[in-house]
Amino acid sequence: MATLYYDKDADLSLLDGKTIAIIGYGSQGHAHALNAKESGCKVIIGLHESSTRSKPKAEADGFTVMSVADATKAADIVMILIHDTIQAQVYDESIGPNLKPGAMLMFAHGFNIHFKTIVPPANVDVTMVAPKAPGHRVREVFTEGAGTPGLLAVHQDATGNAKALALAYARAIGCTRAGVIETTFKEETETDLFGEQTVLCGGVTALIRAAFETLVKAGYQPEIAYFECLHELKLIVDLMYEGGMSYMWYSVSDTAEYGGYTVGDMVEDMVKEEFAGVLSRIQDGSFAKEWVAEYRNGSPNFKARRNDEHSLLIEQVGAELRDMMPFLHAKRIKQSD
Repeated sequence: MATLYYDKDADLSLLDGKTIAIIGYGSQGHAHALNAKESGCKVIIGLHESSTRSKPKAEADGFTVMSVADATKAADIVMILIHDTIQAQVYDESIGPNLKPGAMLMFAHGFNIHFKTIVPPANVDVTMVAPKAPGHRVREVFTEGAGTPGLLAVHQDATGNAKALALAYARAIGCTRAGVIETTFKEETETDLFGEQTVLCGGVTALIRAAFETLVKAGYQPEIAYFECLHELKLIVDLMYEGGMSYMWYSVSDTAEYGGYTVGDMVEDMVKEEFAGVLSRIQDGSFAKEWVAEYRNGSPNFKARRNDEHSLLIEQVGAELRDMMPFLHAKRIKQSD
């Protein structure tokens, strides 16, 4: 069974007198910074000198904004909350040379530590606190007096106090209110990538696309296909979120349950072998090398696929239908480089 920690297991006073530098002020960065500040912590923000969007936001929220290098020099705890693809460069240029001996270097995802694109010195603690929610949700739930579950990992314990200090940080941002599961950088990284690729992002969207396109090709109205293959998915996910797959099966019709079992078995048989290959590519570092190389080359394949995805018929039809349902508070994303 997993080891879980709650507020009673985390000593917030361990952060007294310490300065926390949040590197980045995006989705996760703003949530961590504001939550920790409201928990009584001293928080500063480290941003690239050319930042034009995040700096005004951070300053408006009452934070002192410094360069990444200066924030690192001033901090006892440095939490890196910028994109995986630029972390190594920022670390090499601004963070690594300025880390205090005995400081704690933190991450919310294990990618760069696990795949060794960042190799910290032996005289610092290296830990991870990873909320299992988008940043806006981490912030929203905290302001409501609750918290989002999180993960905790210790990669390097130079001071002998890394775990306790990381737990204190987890409490400061609200994660121990809901529960924090102990893991490792390896487990978090590999399972996170696998889940994103096979289910949460890649698998779900591929199934939706394939089903929608099958119905449209067979002559059914795109609007009907959209409702059946995408719109109603929220109902199913909400049921599973509340009570697992058993509760979802209990809640749908017997016809849907029987058809779901039979066709679901077919889909499962088709993908299991492929999923094993996906996991192998994650475990041996092939995906990480491919993604880093793609980014360093200017992301031509990534950008092309992103543009293709947003021009799909299901996206066009869906946008029009969502605009007809004001209760959804529909969002439209304008694509640009």
